[in-house]
This record gives sequence, structure tokens and C-alpha cells, in this order.
Amino acid sequence: MKNILITGLPGAGKTTIIVKLSEIFKEFNPAGFYTTEIIEEGIRTGFELVNLNGDSTPLAHINIKSKYCVGKYKVDLKSFEAFVENIFLREKKTGLYIIDEIGKMECMSKKFSRLVVTLLDSNKPVIASISEKGNGIINDIKKRNDIKLIDITHHNREMKIKELTMAVRDILIE
Repeated sequence: MKNILITGLPGAGKTTIIVKLSEIFKEFNPAGFYTTEIIEEGIRTGFELVNLNGDSTPLAHINIKSKYCVGKYKVDLKSFEAFVENIFLREKKTGLYIIDEIGKMECMSKKFSRLVVTLLDSNKPVIASISEKGNGIINDIKKRNDIKLIDITHHNREMKIKELTMAVRDILIE
């Protein structure tokens, strides 16, 4: 199995693990992104995407004007799709794809959903975090026979980082 999906409750450490793995496997020129919270005056007001070169764009915010929303957050699908296409369609020399996360906000984009399936089908490994709950494309991806699903909790996070590092190294060396 060349694709590894990390799941778990919000706050379990999925993004932390994704960022660590992208640093550990830097030599394979990973292409991808991770998600961070936008905090304003101590309050979470949205989320932004950061590519592995440090460039970022808002994904969702309470003050964005958009018909797409998850809870109180409005999702900026146009800038999300442009940002993600720029990462994955431009980067040809990568040996590894990294996605944080395959979640409800991200899967509002049909382009993103198709791109994820294309990357999972490619000959290069994918390391991604995926929502613990979700239907449609999220469930379909979890049912694939070419993925290994790893559940992260506060208690097993450190142990799972070591396990994931070994699993990814094995995939990349094959």
C-alpha cells in the first residue's frame, strides 16, 4: 500500500504529524500543503493553507464572502483551487505528495476531490490526513484498497510518528 491516510479527532495532532513527515522526507522533494488556524485577538477566525515552501492562502474565514460554508466559516473555493493546482500540477519532480487535509471544507471543491483521486492513483505515494467523519468522497477514499488508514489520538501520537516514518521510508525505498 503506497498511500497512507491519517485520521483522528480534531486536535489529535494530524497536522503536526503531516508537517513532521514533510520535514523528515524533504530529500524526496515532497509537494503538498498543510492547514493552520487563523487566530485574531485570541479567537479562531478561519483557516489557511501553507504549501511546503511556506507560501499561504486563506481557505476559510468568518469574514470571507462565499456561498460555501462549514459552520461559521465561509470557504474561498476559487483561491483554494488555484493554490492547490499550483502546488500539484506544477511540481513534476516530487517523489511524495502530502495533503492536510481531505476534509469537509476541501471536498466542497470537485476539482480538489478529482485531484486527490488522481494523486492516489498515481505511482507516487500520498501521505494525507482525512476527516474521521464524512460521507461521499471521504468515505470512498477510506474504502480504497491501496491505502493504509492510521488513527491518531493524543495517547498514541508520538508512537505513531515513529511507525509512520518507518512505513513511509519503506514505501519510498521500494
